[in-house]
Amino acid sequence: MRPLTEAETRSVFEKLGKYIGENIQLLVDRPDGTYCFRLHRDRVYYISEKLLKVAASVPRDNLVSLGTCFGKFTKTQKFRLSVTALDFLAPYAKFKVWVKPGSEQSFLYGNHVLKSGLGRITENTAQYQGVVVYSMADIPLGFGVAAKSTQECRKVDPMAIVVFHQADVGEYVRNEDTLT
Repeated sequence: MRPLTEAETRSVFEKLGKYIGENIQLLVDRPDGTYCFRLHRDRVYYISEKLLKVAASVPRDNLVSLGTCFGKFTKTQKFRLSVTALDFLAPYAKFKVWVKPGSEQSFLYGNHVLKSGLGRITENTAQYQGVVVYSMADIPLGFGVAAKSTQECRKVDPMAIVVFHQADVGEYVRNEDTLT
């Protein structure tokens, strides 16, 4: 595991900034200790510094993963956020979308959120803003990108897409072989 380079850190923080804004600082300096991001085999892990010191004795070739995988870098060096980061993004999300109970299953199968399935949306959500998708019972289901702003959502027809699907908790079942 190695620290992220400056370009990699910028890429990760830009992606996280789309979803949690300036709350990134709250991820690093937590009351229970200091946390950091580390890269291992193109995957970015979120790990406490205490655990990082303990893991230093494990040879790099023997290390499979450590901490929570936040995402990975593609072959073109773009950072792709993983669903495993949802538990850390949800409490700090600036923009949220709630889906109706009938549309939860559709979203969990990997489909976009339609206007007919939209329960609520945070005020002043801009178009192409990162949003965390919740059920009406405030359970985080995944995250995506707002296809329409809050004002546009009020006027569009019921079959229009309002949130583009990025990741959801259904991936744990669909991709259980490849998730690390």
